[in-house]
Amino acid sequence: MNMIPQQTNQARRWFLSQCGIGLGSAALWELMSSGVAAQATVEQSAAVNAPLAPQKPHFAGKAKAVIHLFMCGAPSQLELFDEKPLLAKHEGQPLPPSIIGDQRYAFIQPDAAVLGPQYRFARHGQSGAEISEAMPHLARIADKLCFVKSTHTDQFNHAPAQLFVNSGFSQPGRPCLGAWAIYGLGAETRNLPAFVVMSTGAGLSGGAALWSSGFLPTLYTGVQFRSQGDPILNLNNPAGVSDQLQQDTYRLIGNLNRSRLNVVHDPEIATRIANFEMAARLQTSAPELLDFNQETQQTLDRYGCQPEKPSYARSCLLARRMIERGVRFVNIFHSGWDAHSDVVGNVRKNCADTDRASAALVEDLAARGLLDETLVIWGGEFGRTPMVESNPALGRKLGRDHHPQAFTMWLAGGGIKPGVTLGATDDFGFHVTEAPVHVHDLQATWLHCLGFDHERLTFHHAGRDFRLTDVHGRVVHEILA
Repeated sequence: MNMIPQQTNQARRWFLSQCGIGLGSAALWELMSSGVAAQATVEQSAAVNAPLAPQKPHFAGKAKAVIHLFMCGAPSQLELFDEKPLLAKHEGQPLPPSIIGDQRYAFIQPDAAVLGPQYRFARHGQSGAEISEAMPHLARIADKLCFVKSTHTDQFNHAPAQLFVNSGFSQPGRPCLGAWAIYGLGAETRNLPAFVVMSTGAGLSGGAALWSSGFLPTLYTGVQFRSQGDPILNLNNPAGVSDQLQQDTYRLIGNLNRSRLNVVHDPEIATRIANFEMAARLQTSAPELLDFNQETQQTLDRYGCQPEKPSYARSCLLARRMIERGVRFVNIFHSGWDAHSDVVGNVRKNCADTDRASAALVEDLAARGLLDETLVIWGGEFGRTPMVESNPALGRKLGRDHHPQAFTMWLAGGGIKPGVTLGATDDFGFHVTEAPVHVHDLQATWLHCLGFDHERLTFHHAGRDFRLTDVHGRVVHEILA
């Protein structure tokens, strides 16, 4: 029974539709984009601007979609992209105190000995990009990539650092990059989720907050596809449930939800409606998306993908198929890069899991004419120390600790200049010495590629306007095409 006086309902409707905070719009997006739009009142129709309908950004961005390959645990830049011969010369000796400064570490002492590079490096392509032997496939496409070797962050521990890269804040509760992208751009397709998340490897320190919509309506939360078994459960009706029964059930639930929505205008009811309707559409669209028989054996071999086995390679190929079908944002989280011990084995294993497929994804997007409008991001939450971590009590030997001062990320496509390396670190790989790029700067640049001024893409919450880059960040124009 509705216990709220009609006068209160009218006041709430006026508040939601007139105060400019967007809740009424979020609540009724599905009403206005489906066959039930005629049931909405004239007052509601005037107030609603369907947030998942395609929307124009601030300016014409070159990227229409994003694939974020997030390497959880922090890959060692010193074994992959940033060769430091001086480390080999000084191996076994501590770094000069003037380099370390007042930096403190969780698992090593400031006077820990230097560990030299554990892989050989070479320069590749016409750009002369510096890539180690651990990534032969990435080396092959060096001229399609942009390396930012001067990335730095504020965070030292995994969970806050992962959250910081993905949401611009070190604590849960803020919208992630994917949620901001969908909030700003809307969806290109109604047959698949606009924002999809996949996870490979071990667990994630940052958890589900890494793809959360935070204080944005939950409509913008990433939809997680499972890595084990069927990516999406319950695509087929259970025994005894006919199509007619399912349709009748959806209709009844939809009518009840919309009836309540018209009374309280709660955006979470709109999300519930959208989820039911997306679930129904996925019964048709998901089987086609997941049908890898459509791919040639040559393509499967290029990725190193065995469709029946969950893997990073399978996720990368699935990401390309999603982008082709209008998915706007895909996150692939690959865990396991936390090399506190045996950095050689850690890099070897993770590169074996990811190198071929990452390179194949970029090549495949380019071959299909999709790379120019798809921004590909690769990187972790911070870097690894030039000093060795060896702790017999913890069973650790020849590893590297967390290092927020300097690490490398690479980008491709979607408005990024190919064949470029930006930034440099000192001879020990400890500090950035040229063109420093903060994580907030990268976030501002990623949004710029999508057509947004990071200072203007905001959401009013708790009395003020919030944005992905908080009150920081600059666009890194040096890497823009």
